[in-house]
Amino acid sequence: MTTATPATTTDAVAPAARPTRSRVPGRLVPVLATLVLFVLMFGAGAARYENFGTPQTIVNLLIDNSFLVVLAVGMTFVILTGGIDLSVGSVVALSTMVAAWGLQQGVPAPLLLVGILVLGTAFGLLQGFVIQRFDIQPFIVTLAGMFLARGLSLLISDESISIDDDTFQAIASGSITLPGEVYVTYSVLIALAVLAVAAYVLHRTRFGRTVYALGGNEQSATLMGLSTARTKIGVYGISGFCASLAGLLFSFYMLSGYGLHAVGMELDAIAAVVIGGTLLAGGAGYVVGSLLGVLVLGTIQTLISFDGTLSSWWTKIFIGALLLAFIVLQRAALRRRG
Repeated sequence: MTTATPATTTDAVAPAARPTRSRVPGRLVPVLATLVLFVLMFGAGAARYENFGTPQTIVNLLIDNSFLVVLAVGMTFVILTGGIDLSVGSVVALSTMVAAWGLQQGVPAPLLLVGILVLGTAFGLLQGFVIQRFDIQPFIVTLAGMFLARGLSLLISDESISIDDDTFQAIASGSITLPGEVYVTYSVLIALAVLAVAAYVLHRTRFGRTVYALGGNEQSATLMGLSTARTKIGVYGISGFCASLAGLLFSFYMLSGYGLHAVGMELDAIAAVVIGGTLLAGGAGYVVGSLLGVLVLGTIQTLISFDGTLSSWWTKIFIGALLLAFIVLQRAALRRRG
């Protein structure tokens, strides 16, 4: 009598292994979309206009917008918590006026530089304290701060004050030559250093993790024992510091102080941050995306400048259309997650 031998596991046919697909993390998609948009726009300009696609043109985007990069970095911290800071443009103007007036009065340039940074940081911390302590909407508090800073700058002088200090002129005209005869200014190096420090703080420190948690869900972050109150005040202090530093970079760029400098620059910073992929609701975004957002805005301005037939107001039209498109995409992405 023969008995059937049971099939061993080695006799069983193994299911075909499915190929693994490398998927891009969802949190990186907005940043990559902004990068693709920048490459397409710059590529179109290089194909259409002579001398557009040179390395110096790319560097010039940073030279002409180094102050906006710093401003967008500070705004990124605030928007990541779900807040907003409308005062930064006025703080830029106030910083230029304090710098120009202080130099006119004979204040040493190094002392003035430190004083302006302290002033901007204190201004931001005060706004953050009011927002946190009295539970007032950031829009209202920073709107009041916008009027206050603009009024203070016009109180110093309602006319432009030129800057002829040797230290400021040396920083403004100084540059470093890179391979290929490409030069970068000191302001660009400062802006990139601020960007690098901000990226480290957001992704490698407890404060940065609290910023993201605060934007994701403030109540949950509080229940987790995170210091949400200090973090909320801190991000406005960072925004104020970046606004005052951006004001110094703008004073190097313009070599003047004026109470009407940087009118609407806070909206450019917000647009750069949102186009760079940071959610207006908070909790998601990268400072590198904000840099790409600034480059996109700068590319639009450069394209219009190279064209020569379009009014400069088309810059605002294109930026407005892009901003609306990215906000709609953000809303669609949030609904899909929900």
